[in-house]
Amino acid sequence: MTSTDRPRPEVLIVGAGLSGLLLGILLERADIPYNIYERAPKVKPLGAIMSLNVNILPALEQLGLLEDLQKISFPSPGFDIYSEELKHIASMRGKGYKEQVGYDIVVFARPPMYDLLLSKIPEHKIHLNKKVTTSTQDDKKVSITCEDGTTYTGDILVGADGAYSGIRQSIYNEAAEKGVLPKADAQNLAQGYITMVGTTDPLDAAKFPDLKDSYTHFAQMIGKGTPYTWSTFTVPGNKICWSVQVQLGTKGAVDKLYKNAEWTPESNEKMIEEISNFKTPYGVLGDLIQNTPSERISKVALEDKLFETWHYGRTVLIGDAAHKLLPSAGQGAVNAMQDSVILANCIYDLASLSSKDINTAFADYKEQRYPYAKYHFESSKTQAKILFGQTLLDRVIRHVAFNYLPQSLTMKEIFKSAEYQPQATFLPLVEKRGLGKVTPQKPSKRYTEEQAQKKQVAN
Repeated sequence: MTSTDRPRPEVLIVGAGLSGLLLGILLERADIPYNIYERAPKVKPLGAIMSLNVNILPALEQLGLLEDLQKISFPSPGFDIYSEELKHIASMRGKGYKEQVGYDIVVFARPPMYDLLLSKIPEHKIHLNKKVTTSTQDDKKVSITCEDGTTYTGDILVGADGAYSGIRQSIYNEAAEKGVLPKADAQNLAQGYITMVGTTDPLDAAKFPDLKDSYTHFAQMIGKGTPYTWSTFTVPGNKICWSVQVQLGTKGAVDKLYKNAEWTPESNEKMIEEISNFKTPYGVLGDLIQNTPSERISKVALEDKLFETWHYGRTVLIGDAAHKLLPSAGQGAVNAMQDSVILANCIYDLASLSSKDINTAFADYKEQRYPYAKYHFESSKTQAKILFGQTLLDRVIRHVAFNYLPQSLTMKEIFKSAEYQPQATFLPLVEKRGLGKVTPQKPSKRYTEEQAQKKQVAN
């Protein structure tokens, strides 16, 4: 089979988050037809901090996105932990990190990253204000119907629509009716924390000297006798990202205050009033909040769950729809984007558009991704105890981690995790950076054959 007659499935992507947009970019490069359907009238990411690392940066470099990403981000040399009175507790510094892995950890506000990815998607391939109400599939096709009555049909449906994925719910209902849905998949996501996040307007660097540096200053504050932890990051544009976490289940009054069925501006105001006097390296949180436009303040639940069913029929899940990670280890976005890379590889190598071959490709995708998603799912839970936890057990774990765990052991684990650096196997791979090992990747049989054919024709 030549590159001109290989299967080119019509892919429907529901959700214009990070994973959905990156999958669109990858399919664009693979010359595979796709369309993205987003329920919102415009893409409006949370005004929160994001970080990406070597586990996904080679793939972004391969796509020509790394240089643009570096323009909107700062490298992160590590972070400092403080008490609520700003007494220094501990530091985490990635000594030798870039030399070992070849890339910095980069930190940035979410909105510029979304703008970057959106700029790579042709306008006619992203459809806004398209809330999907139903999805149906059979042995030959899959279709979605939107709230406005429009219907779209394709060969593959990708649910990239977040932790409360409607696409996931649709295929889970279908699987449950046939008695093949694992019991664990029917259970709700675990909710342990509530977070409020925001990014300030540009601030005066003369007043905040940290803003003059070309790297991020990350500070984590941990309250005492309170369910709160909070943090600040400096990002490009003389801005400061801030976040506040409240641990549920540690104080009944707090649970009552924040566990609302619907969060309203009034409930946000109550939380802001509660946290305004929390100290940061840049004054109290209230000062940063006053310099943050209300549209850039979001309050969300920090939930987590690793689902077992990632695909059913012609439908497959990526990102938070398949695995919702706590943000404590900075791996939620990374894993979502890795899903996009591996799924694109598997779609590129499709043997045919039959349901059987599509299911084989989806099974291959899950087999490649699940072990890494599970590792980071567990890691994020442990890291949340260290950075956000306020129970007695959490405080004990934090004390041991900060005072008795050798940093060399921590770095050894970090370097081991850094070895997994998936790239698009249907594009030329970027050269390995750094001194560390890189996990061998499953090659694309089709791409190898296509390159051999091109070489034969050239000779």
